[in-house]
Amino acid sequence: MIKILRLLGNIEGISYLLLLGVAMPMKYYFEMPMAVKITGMAHGVLFVAYCLVLALCMKNFNWTLKFGVYLFIATLIPFGTFVTDRKLRDKVTD
Repeated sequence: MIKILRLLGNIEGISYLLLLGVAMPMKYYFEMPMAVKITGMAHGVLFVAYCLVLALCMKNFNWTLKFGVYLFIATLIPFGTFVTDRKLRDKVTD
């Protein structure tokens, strides 16, 4: 399940960067609001999925609330999920 969390984290991080770095400039500089609608929806779905899998991992692996909050806040910061991936990689036991 940690591998799924890592995978979702990386995909969610990429979608966040695409939203901020590609879709937002397309919306405001090129007047293409559809880019934000599509990318934003995809990012939102990935974010919710990440949060659900994070909650499951916290329960299944008895992670502390502090660690869970750390992983959650990292999703709100650009490149945050890529930084936390290293800590999650160390937790994979299989």
